Amino acid sequence: MTIKTDPQYSQGVSRVSSGGERRALGGLLVRKEAWRLSGLGRLILAIATAALATWIFLEIYSFLAITTKESTDTLIVEGWVHEYGLRIAAKEFKTNGYKRLFTTGGPVEGLAGYVNDYQTAASVGAEGLVKAGVTADAVQMVPSHIIGRDRTYSSAVALRNWLHDNDVIVNSFNVLTEDTHARRTRLLFEEVFGSKVRVGVISIPDPGYDQRHWWRYSQGVKDVLIEGLAYIYAKFFFWPSAAESQADLRSQRLEITGQRTQEDGRANPQGADFQMREAFTVSYRKI
Repeated sequence: MTIKTDPQYSQGVSRVSSGGERRALGGLLVRKEAWRLSGLGRLILAIATAALATWIFLEIYSFLAITTKESTDTLIVEGWVHEYGLRIAAKEFKTNGYKRLFTTGGPVEGLAGYVNDYQTAASVGAEGLVKAGVTADAVQMVPSHIIGRDRTYSSAVALRNWLHDNDVIVNSFNVLTEDTHARRTRLLFEEVFGSKVRVGVISIPDPGYDQRHWWRYSQGVKDVLIEGLAYIYAKFFFWPSAAESQADLRSQRLEITGQRTQEDGRANPQGADFQMREAFTVSYRKI
């Protein structure tokens, strides 16, 4: 294709006979033909974008506040959940055939750092469960000493290490937490325990607002926005700290014995879900 230019406006512009382009300023500038959306194309794109945004808006809560239970006799409760969550956790434990109950969590809010095990969310949650009707000998608190960022991950690491140190083998468990925190909780527990342990999650809705219309409530908007961003961070940008990575080395023995347990479980199905190498009694005590 040959492009002709008006001599009046063609100073410094060279002609190019192919590709539909012109060059100027010694080739520093290039002018080319380009395809653009028509008015109809822009309208269709706008409608599609609006439809996608609406779908995400309506489905984001149920995506974050997921409940997927595993068939297991072990229940984990994040100790920081509110009192209504602890009451539901106690009912879940007593009515669904669980045999072991663990609470997790680090130093309670307001402390500058770890003080002792009594001042942790794990301890507060354990006491709340006992008050809600769970027998004390069924509850084992497993506190984390980490405060600040990555608390859920640190709580999962503390639980995994406690199980390892006490020769307790679990092949599956359910984690009970609050509403939009659920998907991130499952993600981080799965990252800590690996593929050999099945992780279920139970989301307890906030009774303070209607989850079907969460955008009408300030707390609902806060929960969705904060947990949505936190999930994106945990999914795509989270990398364990050096100390947590070092702690991961302690899980190697757990994974190896977990393989043995799965093999032994085929011969002994009744003991496959929750085994103890010795007659170790889990009791409610401050560790």
